[in-house]
Amino acid sequence: MGIGVFACGICTGLMMPALTAAMQVLVDRSVHGRVSSVMNAGTSIGVACAVPAVLFLAGIWRYAYMAFAMLAVIGMVGAWYVIPSVSRVTPSDAAPPAPITTLQWWRLFRLSLFAFAMGFVSAAYWIFAPDLVVSLGEMPPSATGWLWLAVGIAGLGGAVIADLADRNNPPITQALMLMMLATSLALLAASPDQLILSAFSAMVFGLAYMSLTGLYLMTGIRLLPGRLSMGPVLPFLAVSLGQAAGSPIVGVLVNNFGYSDAFAIFCVIGILVALLSPLYPGYIAEETGETVEEETGLQAAYDYQLQDEEGEPYSYDTPVDGPEKEPQ
Repeated sequence: MGIGVFACGICTGLMMPALTAAMQVLVDRSVHGRVSSVMNAGTSIGVACAVPAVLFLAGIWRYAYMAFAMLAVIGMVGAWYVIPSVSRVTPSDAAPPAPITTLQWWRLFRLSLFAFAMGFVSAAYWIFAPDLVVSLGEMPPSATGWLWLAVGIAGLGGAVIADLADRNNPPITQALMLMMLATSLALLAASPDQLILSAFSAMVFGLAYMSLTGLYLMTGIRLLPGRLSMGPVLPFLAVSLGQAAGSPIVGVLVNNFGYSDAFAIFCVIGILVALLSPLYPGYIAEETGETVEEETGLQAAYDYQLQDEEGEPYSYDTPVDGPEKEPQ
């Protein structure tokens, strides 16, 4: 099961560069931030749409898995035709990205550690929440579909959290979202036999999880200016590694201590990670001592991905000297 979670996370991480490159080609630069947030939160729609499979195909889960595999093949064929074959369009007069500094690597490493910890804690909910409400709460297996519906609907709220976080302090936002993630674990373990409370815990989890992935996406973009396809990938892979590491551990805890204690332990881990949020990487100050740009929000992060020779955001409307230069 852990291998499956890891493989799913790897696929998600590998899709981000392709989707980001397609966005650069097909979408106007003025809305890159908004589109990126929607792409990240869009997976919640897939979670919500999977509810019918849980409700009506619970007894024939092998056929359900085969059906989803066929949908994945259809999606692959659709991506082949829809996503452009070019990686991105970079104007020839835009300044190339600067070499990655030691400071950038260090802050990216800290970001990846937080992403790993979040994936580790979230594994308990993703893998064992359905078993908890069925085994401990004695609910019918079809009731777990309402959990995923709640996760998917609430997860759509993550589309706006990244932008708000960048405007209102990312470390505080991460601490708040991690506390919400831990609360969802405790709430589900405390009331697995109450469908309404269990669904509410799923909504809290969905909002917290998608908000955190959006936050890591935004921070990765900011930490590596000019490397739009690389910055978000490492934290996304760290999340998948955390899920792969957390799923067997929570399984061992469930077998030895039961669902309630296992979820309580992971809840405590989430709270401890939240307390370390002051170490969350923020803006990267220029080594020359210059002040970081005042603009905030995910769109501002995208605006600084391409810069001119003076270090200002590149504009396609800016005239250039000499013959007109075409995008590479």
